[in-house]
Amino acid sequence: MKFFKLTYNFLLVGAIFFVTSCNDYLDINVSPNAVSDAPIEQLLTGITTNVGFTGGSDLNRFSSLMVQQYSGQGSGATTQTQEFERYNIQGSDLNNLWNSLYSTTLSDIEIMIKKANESNSPHYAGVGKILKAYTYHLIADSWGKAPYFDAIKFTDNLSPKFDDASVIYDEIFKLLDEGIADVSAATSVKSPGTNSTIYSGSFATTKNNWIKLANTLKMRLYLHYSKVDKNKMIAGINAAAANPVFAANADNFQMSFVNASRAQNPIHQFELDRANQLFPNNTIVSMMNGKSDPRRPRYFTPFPFTYNQSAATYLGAVGGDAPSFKYSRFHIFMRGDTTKAAAPINADGSLNNNSYTYAGTAPIRMLTYAEYCFIRAEAAVLGATGDADAFFKEGIRASMSQSGVATAAIDAYIAANGTLAGSENDKIKQIIEEKFVANFGVVLESWTDYRRTGFPVLTPPSNSIEPALPRSFFYPQTEIDLNPNAPAQKANLAERIFWDN
Repeated sequence: MKFFKLTYNFLLVGAIFFVTSCNDYLDINVSPNAVSDAPIEQLLTGITTNVGFTGGSDLNRFSSLMVQQYSGQGSGATTQTQEFERYNIQGSDLNNLWNSLYSTTLSDIEIMIKKANESNSPHYAGVGKILKAYTYHLIADSWGKAPYFDAIKFTDNLSPKFDDASVIYDEIFKLLDEGIADVSAATSVKSPGTNSTIYSGSFATTKNNWIKLANTLKMRLYLHYSKVDKNKMIAGINAAAANPVFAANADNFQMSFVNASRAQNPIHQFELDRANQLFPNNTIVSMMNGKSDPRRPRYFTPFPFTYNQSAATYLGAVGGDAPSFKYSRFHIFMRGDTTKAAAPINADGSLNNNSYTYAGTAPIRMLTYAEYCFIRAEAAVLGATGDADAFFKEGIRASMSQSGVATAAIDAYIAANGTLAGSENDKIKQIIEEKFVANFGVVLESWTDYRRTGFPVLTPPSNSIEPALPRSFFYPQTEIDLNPNAPAQKANLAERIFWDN
């Protein structure tokens, strides 16, 4: 109970800091009631809170709708999620996301690193550099080109030039190495503790989590080179594997939430705020139905609804179909523990959005042990060290375990579906399809996997405005309008990032 109260207080501090800190340096008239500075401890609280909320907010929805894990099918008038599902994502739709990443998260990280260096607190600097690397990887993998070297100069440079994603990747690897060195420092005047909403606790213990995260994130990023530079991918994976990496679900890079207003999981909050606008997509539901996947009762509600799990069936929405809410809905894995559905359930078997009462405490998962196993499996198929089949099986087991599936059901599923077979391409397909299911709710990576491998095989919605799945985002309209050093707006969403060529 003490933990939840403490975490809630941190979330409140983070929310306050989110609102007040990121724009003060641009204001000509500074309000005496505004927060103009914050101690390093509160900065970290705000940063980790923002990272967690970003993992479950706009970028999560955009990427998951495009890659057909989510569907925007609802009832009534056309919704924003329906438009995003058919790839109608304009530069103006990305302004808030871009501003949040740069003006809030990265600006606070930069300030924290500066304060950490000034106060001889390398543990804070190291955590900041690792989170900076993670945030820039989201930016590079979404837009391709973005400000890096000229970014976060505050009033010293309000028109930063854009750097290519390949150059940003090189800097990310340097940041991760620096971050590992800093969090490993023998002494630090100040160290993170329970003020971090990610890897909260004594730094003597959690520093190992940050080191494992940095090395595992390296593996994710090196795998992205599989299409353009296999030798670099293999060398990078092998080097990272020689260092501490994720070894269990307890290592997951994720943020927990509490059952309090505006402090709940942002996916759950979206469900409350915008009823009937987001559903599981038919692509992922059908994929799981085809294997009688035992994660379904945790991922989705049955449709038609029933409490009898042995008779339960699941139905996902198809982009381009007539708007409807006669589908399964997100369930415990995405929204947290719940009480039973309240009467009445609709006569057609569908659920009202408020039929269940969810706690909203499901974590936002950003990089998991299950994903690490699938990274190692794919890399091994392509020539890196490791037993591809063993990692494949362990990835399935890790995903199912974190979903609450019983051991017997996990064993049965692995016996039926857990052996890699066929050509190299066949094995990659198996791995990516299982990773696609395991990464349900993980921001961005399933879109990246599709762009790298073409798996799972996806067909654009019938009402799509683009002929194929997008390869990157438009630049935010605010940058096009206000930054003279921004590149010309992309002609369409087919522009590829360097690792996708």
